[in-house]
Amino acid sequence: MENSSSKAYEQSGVDITSGYKAVELMQKYVQATLLDGAKIDKGGYGLFELPSNYTHPVLVSGTDGVGTKLKLAFILEKYDTVGIDCVAMCVNDILRLGARPIIFLDYIACGKNQPEVVANLVKGVSKGCIDSYASLVGGETAEMPGFYKEGEYDLAGFSVGIVEKDKIIDGSKLKEGDVLIGLASSGVHSNGFSLVRKVFDIDNKSKDELLKPVAELGGKSLGEVLLEPTKIYVKPVLELLKEVEVHTISHITGGGYYEKLARSIPKGLKGVIYKDEIEVLDIFKYIQKVGNISIHDMFNTFNMGVGMVLAVDKKDVEKTIEILKNNNQKAYCIGQIEKSDKEKVEVR
Repeated sequence: MENSSSKAYEQSGVDITSGYKAVELMQKYVQATLLDGAKIDKGGYGLFELPSNYTHPVLVSGTDGVGTKLKLAFILEKYDTVGIDCVAMCVNDILRLGARPIIFLDYIACGKNQPEVVANLVKGVSKGCIDSYASLVGGETAEMPGFYKEGEYDLAGFSVGIVEKDKIIDGSKLKEGDVLIGLASSGVHSNGFSLVRKVFDIDNKSKDELLKPVAELGGKSLGEVLLEPTKIYVKPVLELLKEVEVHTISHITGGGYYEKLARSIPKGLKGVIYKDEIEVLDIFKYIQKVGNISIHDMFNTFNMGVGMVLAVDKKDVEKTIEILKNNNQKAYCIGQIEKSDKEKVEVR
């Protein structure tokens, strides 16, 4: 006999069977992320046994979403990369304190549950988790007809990491003369897309228009370049922390250098960025040109080609760059720490 309450729910626009199908399709991606200590019980709830090799473990948590970059994914009908963005935005944030991600949960809200689309979103989340040591131990898919348009969705995540208490990177060791090392980004990442959409009138462009080759982007399409997933810095930075004392880590996201770098700098010091040292990616040059945006606003909004900034003692610069290079992460000097009683960040 059919459950009358389920039938009524389906008549409201929520397809319960699609939800079951989505869960079935995503299972292989979820299972691929589960490391030692991670477990999912029969009710679908995640558990994680803390590692025993920590003396004074501290948990670090972070949550974030993909933002309006999703609009581009809707138009291009490409769903397997924004999940990587979702993970990256969370794990890169907790990495700032020197924490190793251990668990991740995702939240997907949509107008209509399309199992294949949801599974592709989780496929991207799974890849992001594998690239950052995080186990995908849970999540939620909410079908909300009448609230989200059919074919549109929101995607957010939550991550928890672990770090020894005496290894927390809080900026307290930062000093005058420290060198700022920039870690190359993969593109715009997942910030500044409200401005990007306005500059290129993204919302009113078709899929074909967004996939046309653009000379200023080396022949790649605007859609392809903008949808490039956010770089995950976890593995190379954690390898670096085994050998080098890093004084600060800044994840360059919304607010650019002026906000994110400033957060990690204590009173009496400032970070000086030499803009001519930054290897600005073509996409940022194109955004600035089309949008007629000032250089200050560019550095106040975008990563400009550097997604993470580390501060190390000058004696450790070569070693730092070499270790990162050996772990497939391009890095180079972009500035230094100076004394200051006024601004926390200066772009020269």
